Amino acid sequence: MQTSESFVLSALLSFSGGLQDAYTYNVRGRVFANAQTGNVVLMSQSFMQGEIARGLHYMGPLAAFALGIFIAERIENRYKDSKSFHWRQIIILIEMIVLAVVGVMSSKLDIPANMLVSFACAMQVQTFRTVRGYGYASTMCIGNLRSGTESFSQYLRSKNKDALFKSLHFFGIILFFAIGAGFGGVVSYMLGIRTIWISAVLLLLAAIMMIQKKASI
Repeated sequence: MQTSESFVLSALLSFSGGLQDAYTYNVRGRVFANAQTGNVVLMSQSFMQGEIARGLHYMGPLAAFALGIFIAERIENRYKDSKSFHWRQIIILIEMIVLAVVGVMSSKLDIPANMLVSFACAMQVQTFRTVRGYGYASTMCIGNLRSGTESFSQYLRSKNKDALFKSLHFFGIILFFAIGAGFGGVVSYMLGIRTIWISAVLLLLAAIMMIQKKASI
């Protein structure tokens, strides 16, 4: 099993994803970095009420999220056969740089800061898509909640322990996302705009885990 599919790495990334959502919502003008559905709702509502500037406030992260998916897919296609490094390490490095920059951007730059965080989140969700072979999302919950509940229902019906094991993985990922969001919400009141650096450190730990695993093979 690849390190990128391990539960520990997935939990770490989910914790970071929850923290990023709490950061942009609490520190950067109540915009979601990951939950683009929420941004669509708020954007549409703002436009319908004639608040064009506020609508654009939510449109920026949407566009940046789409761009992040696009760039991550291009990097995977370009470097997936590289023997000297893993393409996922490139993604993590870009994320770390982007989040480090966000941590020094003033509150007057909330819109571009939110766009950069959404861009980084999108790259992560595109890059890390499986945990122990199960498809999941490290920066949002709804798909994980559906999959976890479905698997638990299957276990109750069939008593298949594999289904229970699968459901616990999804619920575990959700738990770590929630803990990350709660932690990010609390810490953001103390560290302010620099809270996002915690996510950069977590990504560094993820990169080290991947490097150590490769070195041990």
